[in-house]
Amino acid sequence: MNARPVVKICGITTAEGLGAAVAAGADMIGLVFFPPSPRHQAPDAAAALAARAPAPSAGGPLRVGLFVDPTDDEIAAVLAALPLHILQLHGSEPPERLAALRTRFGLPLMKAIGIAVPADLDAVDAYAPVADHLLLDAKPPPDATRPGGNAGSFDWSLPATRPIPRPWLLAGGLTPDNVAEALRISGAPGVDVSSGVERSRGVKDPALVQRFVEAAILG
Repeated sequence: MNARPVVKICGITTAEGLGAAVAAGADMIGLVFFPPSPRHQAPDAAAALAARAPAPSAGGPLRVGLFVDPTDDEIAAVLAALPLHILQLHGSEPPERLAALRTRFGLPLMKAIGIAVPADLDAVDAYAPVADHLLLDAKPPPDATRPGGNAGSFDWSLPATRPIPRPWLLAGGLTPDNVAEALRISGAPGVDVSSGVERSRGVKDPALVQRFVEAAILG
């Protein structure tokens, strides 16, 4: 029997959205620390928001901080305000940068890899030795201002064509209506959603969050 998929709700910005993710049973919540994103949070605001959720030891979700090509000082400023469980790197950080961040901060790392064509999966081999988790996301369009959260998707059958030696999440264009099919086609052990459960840009819809988690878990 297959294990229950891991579900991450990314880009939480409101107490309502956080409460919906917790109530639905999301395994991870993503807090975005990238100013160009409509889901960006200042460290103090993110800390106040995250404090509303139970700790993982009490059944609450893991807190994932999303950064894009951050400096050490930027990460340190967030960690000073808010303990995180995972650092998500969503930029062009090379494997050597991940290794340095692990040494500096001692936290598990999740690396996002943009996928559009089969050759993009070659990056899995480069990052697997230094990342604890991988996130396979749709590669952004050339004119995009953000590396993720653009509501685009990629061929879900691609990840099934090769072994992925780390826990990984599928992302990009997922919604309550297609997540079960995406899991079936890709074979992903988990999913990550942001814009697909929003009622307006950056604001999560509790009903969509609930539907998404149920569809991912129940199929």
